[in-house]
Amino acid sequence: MRIGVISDTHLTSLNEVVKSVTEIHFADVDIVVHAGDIVDAAILDVFGGRNVYAVCGNMDLTSVRRTCPQKLVLEIDWCRIGVIHGWGAPFDIEEKLIKEFNHIDCLIYGHTHRAANHERGDVLYFNPGSPTDGAFNDQRTVGILEIKENKSIKGQIIELP
Repeated sequence: MRIGVISDTHLTSLNEVVKSVTEIHFADVDIVVHAGDIVDAAILDVFGGRNVYAVCGNMDLTSVRRTCPQKLVLEIDWCRIGVIHGWGAPFDIEEKLIKEFNHIDCLIYGHTHRAANHERGDVLYFNPGSPTDGAFNDQRTVGILEIKENKSIKGQIIELP
């Protein structure tokens, strides 16, 4: 199972960067997860017929907040994935967010615009960064998660041009 992970798009209309991510980097993913700060839900249409799971973020319009939860848990095969955007200062954000979930194998989050892909204990912490913002981070990024039958999960951060 391959999952395309994106966050912090901050768009009110579709742009070429997100179209490119969909066509090139997410071409062979099974599902897409958006970790919030979508801004306008119409952006999610770019992912076509794929199943898209999204949470709302602190910058999302009311229309997004009505349709997307603040957090969710995806159960895919053996794996439990907690998805949440995040809030407040980026310091110790992972410690705050992990408390929102019970017994997960992976935490997908956004908010910081900085990519993260590391394990702490039995949990993979994964932030795809932002594909559209270079202000908080020098590199624009998205991510791919691979869930394998041998009960392993692997994250990959993709740097965009």
